[in-house]
Amino acid sequence: MPPKSDLEHLTQIDTIEFLASKSTCADFSMEGGTLHLQVEAAAPGVYRLRCGPQGSLDPDKLSPRKRAHAEMLIARQEAVGELAVSSIAESARQGWRLEQGDTVLELQLSPFQFSVYRGGACLMSSRAGGTLAHGQAGGQALWQLCIDLDGDDALHGGGETGGELDRRGTRLVSDDPACRALPLVWSTKGWGLYVNTLARIEHDLDSERDDGYRIAVHDALLDAYLFVGEPSEILNQYTALTGRAGQPGLWPMGVWLDQAAGQSLADTLGAVREFRANEWGLDVVRLAPPAVCGFQSDKPAFEWDAARVPDPRAMFAAFQDLNVQVAAPFFPGVPSGTELFTEWEDRGWLLINDDGEAHVFPGTEVTGGKPFGLLDLTNKDVFKLWSERQRQLVDEGLGAPACDAQFDIPDGITARGGETGAVLRSIYPLLARQALFDAVAGHKTPQEGVICSTDLFPTAQRFAWQDGACGGNGWPAMERSLRTALSLGDSGVPVQTHALGSAKHPLDEMTPELYVRWLAMSVFSANFRFQGHPQLLPSAFDAQTRELVRHWLQWRYRLVPYVLGIIEDAVRSGLPVQRSMALCFPGDTLAQAWDTQYMLGPALLVAPVLKPGKEVQVYLPKGEAWWDLNTGWRYEGGTTWTVQADLDTLPIFGREGHMLCLGPTVQHSGEFNSARILDEVWMFGMPEHSPVVMRNKIRVMQMQGSSYIKGLEGLRILPSEGLEVKRRGAEVRISRAR
Repeated sequence: MPPKSDLEHLTQIDTIEFLASKSTCADFSMEGGTLHLQVEAAAPGVYRLRCGPQGSLDPDKLSPRKRAHAEMLIARQEAVGELAVSSIAESARQGWRLEQGDTVLELQLSPFQFSVYRGGACLMSSRAGGTLAHGQAGGQALWQLCIDLDGDDALHGGGETGGELDRRGTRLVSDDPACRALPLVWSTKGWGLYVNTLARIEHDLDSERDDGYRIAVHDALLDAYLFVGEPSEILNQYTALTGRAGQPGLWPMGVWLDQAAGQSLADTLGAVREFRANEWGLDVVRLAPPAVCGFQSDKPAFEWDAARVPDPRAMFAAFQDLNVQVAAPFFPGVPSGTELFTEWEDRGWLLINDDGEAHVFPGTEVTGGKPFGLLDLTNKDVFKLWSERQRQLVDEGLGAPACDAQFDIPDGITARGGETGAVLRSIYPLLARQALFDAVAGHKTPQEGVICSTDLFPTAQRFAWQDGACGGNGWPAMERSLRTALSLGDSGVPVQTHALGSAKHPLDEMTPELYVRWLAMSVFSANFRFQGHPQLLPSAFDAQTRELVRHWLQWRYRLVPYVLGIIEDAVRSGLPVQRSMALCFPGDTLAQAWDTQYMLGPALLVAPVLKPGKEVQVYLPKGEAWWDLNTGWRYEGGTTWTVQADLDTLPIFGREGHMLCLGPTVQHSGEFNSARILDEVWMFGMPEHSPVVMRNKIRVMQMQGSSYIKGLEGLRILPSEGLEVKRRGAEVRISRAR
């Protein structure tokens, strides 16, 4: 948070006066008319609060740059809700009530405070006497918003963490790459908050233990969205507002292999052939850093690194013969000390420092240690050039680019559009990912494609692929990988892929048992990557472990139609592939304590084995019945069980009323029959919900105690015990066995 001396000089806002209201918004003046507050019904259950100097909220007065920034952050600009405004005139309080159905936002006087209600219950209140303050800090405008918390407020979202999913007690700075921050925070009590700006936001989530959530916003305007509803509905409204993911396509759902550092193409192809020979499924090879292709030293044309890829056509042909796609690393810059660097510096196509010269960034792994200048992607011509060069590589056969562009850009570095400091640090990875996505998917209908990146930034949820970091080779590293995926899902990002181990960490921690457990967890996730280091490949282990690898990879490909269906559903709902207990069961506080369990989509509860041994404790959330995939037994929810899990099993439970649709056993995505992507259906009790499944139209209807299902033609159906299946042409009837 800003220094206390800065906060002490802020002016607390105590007075508010009603001005006017329309069907979608209400306007108020604050502090004797010097400030303007507008409350808008952005959507059902969503309130937008905008506060700034009088006249500053008029969208027609925005500069072109501010308008462009607004369009980067918000996908739906118009309000789609309706407000009913009435006054509160009670002896204990006065103010105004802004209603949307059963959701109410109350603005109270003396002192100014707001509260949110749903169904008559108070979900959240700002701090009495300290709700809102504004002023200057370091010559810049600063706002502080304070929300009261109680013991029932578990705060989730806020970006990536490898620790507790409840973020209370942490501090986050939006433009600090080390914080791995994202802008949405929500409570299990049923409210969420998103501050809509590219400027610096500092979140103090009760770090001083004063039962308060303080947000400092370094911007001339305060623009915040309040969400009211279940966490799943908050993610739905948040992603509808800020944008949702495109489709990843089929082949990215297959297994990935990261090339080992320094490994030749011949050795990598040899590893792929070993996968094929052992019937280990594989679809993608990602080449290792440094970048294998970049701008020539004297012209803006891409060229391949001849030492690593002497013949690009031959490389693509060799991988295609093995039914493998290629991903490769790139960076949006040009090495310093080259003719092109000098030319683009003169042209103003690189980010510049206070002296007006192109800033030279120190070398990184992807640049091969060479210092470089960063392309100014705020310049439309530069953005287009960078995207078009990547598009040429895609046309040549590249499956996906890999690019981390969340550089720690120092203050004082400026883009052509005037962006600098926190705004530039926030906007740069956004522009880099968008340019690459345009190159890969912009010409397709619907847009399909993935960009490999670990970058986090506002609107990261618009891109359906997020790389998980390679964080180690021990049991704690496996748990961190899981927690980062669940925390990103809580923050609105639909997909995080896991890395199975890390060549950059001690390798002796990776035991056969851990390897298989990590693989099993990764199979029941959005996706994962093998590491190409010889000691981290399946071939490094004994025959029994290699057979278990084959077993779990067969499961992975059978799950592809279900997992891709979950991602397709994210386009409609904003829900992630791996879902935390807090996200799915906000009313079950005991379930939230079991925060390394997760839901894989709507149908499966997964309890990964995170320590040596076969014995695993599992909590089954209350209000549901659960079916053990390994035994077929049914359990009531609200119960805790100790289960035995050999290395070829994983504690997985099907949610009653749902179905799991599985594909055939294949070695790569090219073996899927697009006309028959499904092979088998598992039922967990009487079907009540249409299944999440890729590209198939399956509908469930209930009549007279039976379920009638259309869309299961030709599929094997495995009903739960006590049910019987009858086929009637294209329709399947599920009823109680007599």
